[in-house]
Amino acid sequence: MKTTLTLIILLITNIGLAQENVITDIVVQGNKKTKTSALIKLTSINKGEVLDSLLIEKDIKRLKRLPSIAHAYYQVHEKDGGYQVVYGVEENFTIIPSANVYTTNDDEFAFRLGLYEFNLFGRNITIGGIYQNDIYSSYMANIRAPFLFGKKTGLAFNYSNITTEEPVFLENGTADYKYNNTSYEILGLYQFNLQNRIELGINYFNEDYEYKSGATDASVPQDFDVNKLLYKFIYEYNNLNFDYQYVSGFRSILNVQYVVSTEDVLPDFFIWWNDFLYYKRIGKKGNWASRLRFGLANNDESPFAPFAVDNNLNIRGVGNVIDRGTGVIVLNTEYRHTLYEKNWFVLQSNVFVDGGSWRNPGGDLGDFGDSQNFRLYPGVGLRFMHKKIFNAIFRIDYGYGVTEDATNGFVFGIGQYF
Repeated sequence: MKTTLTLIILLITNIGLAQENVITDIVVQGNKKTKTSALIKLTSINKGEVLDSLLIEKDIKRLKRLPSIAHAYYQVHEKDGGYQVVYGVEENFTIIPSANVYTTNDDEFAFRLGLYEFNLFGRNITIGGIYQNDIYSSYMANIRAPFLFGKKTGLAFNYSNITTEEPVFLENGTADYKYNNTSYEILGLYQFNLQNRIELGINYFNEDYEYKSGATDASVPQDFDVNKLLYKFIYEYNNLNFDYQYVSGFRSILNVQYVVSTEDVLPDFFIWWNDFLYYKRIGKKGNWASRLRFGLANNDESPFAPFAVDNNLNIRGVGNVIDRGTGVIVLNTEYRHTLYEKNWFVLQSNVFVDGGSWRNPGGDLGDFGDSQNFRLYPGVGLRFMHKKIFNAIFRIDYGYGVTEDATNGFVFGIGQYF
């Protein structure tokens, strides 16, 4: 009898404590453009549930990752016999131009200009387009709605019409081709939780190669046009934490693609690569950032190998598509230091080393250790940053090659290099 009475008293006490810890109200403040309903949809707590500070901390981390949010915080107040949870946000300006410019000591010049809205209708939908001039003109357009069907599910659509001059590396020399790729892509987006998400989709594209000048090979056609299907799978693990310009944590992005050709001019092929990114705060003003990329593709002896050595992709200062391979290992590491910060403006310095190696088409893994395939480019740069405009980071880097037949040059762009 005494035991039963004790259990009843404990039960009543626990119920009372739970009632006192119940969430009675959820408020979002500080948002002007972003819809309150769009932010509430992404939170993990609900009215009537027991207050859980760990869930609220996860919500703050999620909100900070949104393009529309520059910073987020929370407060808890006693109210109506329970607790009111207040999510406070500082919004980004989200209609953003983009620009990338690069040069080398070979007087090469190319640029890319774009305009994006990262918070369409106040619901964190991204829409925009890009114009690129790299000898020829190119166009791209994208729309991405990661929360279209709820907290976890969305869609993305991408269109591109890209024309470039591509070097093709033959046994008896290098040929220049005018290359056009027109593609239409749809992706399904699903987020399992705060750290893990996937993308799954299909891309229909056309490749058109037109010989312009240089070496020739009887086994390599000078003009051909082929339609292809690309099946894509992306898995991302993201445990990054943001504090304005500072980033800490680990992120991994796996990209797997299978390409099917409608003709025998180019073979079907499988390709994958993984980016490992690590960020660490150094003192109050420093940030160390590193990206390691490792990837492999079908090892066909084709002059049109998929992995390129390029200024805007992996090695700052190296030039525009100076080599190709069927495998890649690249490490980019840099130290970012805040030189000046006042109100919304930040001036950041950057010291970096970009290095990488490629596997030759038809070669073996030993090619990664071949000095002819290895590039090493140390360099310095500056970042001009606006803390309240999403991705408003104007960067300028100068890379200087120290390996065989190296070049050097400037790389300009919007946003951090990685």
